[in-house]
Amino acid sequence: MSKRAVLEVIALGVEDAVAAQAGGADRLELVTDMAADGLTPPVETFAGIRAAVDIDLRVMLRLADGFAAGDVGRLVRVARELRDAGADEFVLGFLDADGGVDLEAVERVVSELDGCRWTFHRAIDRAADRDALRKQLDGMPGLDTYLTAGSPTGVDDGLAVLLTEAVRAGEPGYEQRILVGGGLRLAHVPTLLTAGIDAFHIGGAARPHGWEGPVSVGAVAEWRAVLDGVS
Repeated sequence: MSKRAVLEVIALGVEDAVAAQAGGADRLELVTDMAADGLTPPVETFAGIRAAVDIDLRVMLRLADGFAAGDVGRLVRVARELRDAGADEFVLGFLDADGGVDLEAVERVVSELDGCRWTFHRAIDRAADRDALRKQLDGMPGLDTYLTAGSPTGVDDGLAVLLTEAVRAGEPGYEQRILVGGGLRLAHVPTLLTAGIDAFHIGGAARPHGWEGPVSVGAVAEWRAVLDGVS
């Protein structure tokens, strides 16, 4: 029997988290301020969600819109506060002005995470060279996932890239799980599963009434059913 595909849902608060878990999500990505594509939530938000659900939580470490690290000292302090509150999985990713990975910023933040598992997020889709970024991050403690659409504009445009990278699974820089998100639709799922991709990330797709509305149990359950039915 094949291993169940991972479904990760963006949660902005306790209501989202509870609905996502009820619908069959395996993991949450915790963020605030989707107008800025998702920033670090307050520690209190993390603590409330952690108390309300028992599935895995990955907390965003990002202080401002864009992919520059900004104030790395502050990022490190925020990471420490979240660790102290019990957070043990994270999401981060920083680029320099030329579109290369900001290795110094990533290393400083990751050193504060003390081996916790983390996702390098869609900054990879804005990188000047995806392959170079992956190879530079190869062996980084805790890095187990890349969240990617294959393209800055979403899965429709990035599908070929995702399928190409899936074929390279296990090569240096390609050992990490591909978590597909960013304009992901149910119609993409069969092709991705067939290629061996087994992790899916949804935000707006879990919210029939848009970002102003909460996560829908039914919407998450529909994704869960498709993932379980096809895999």
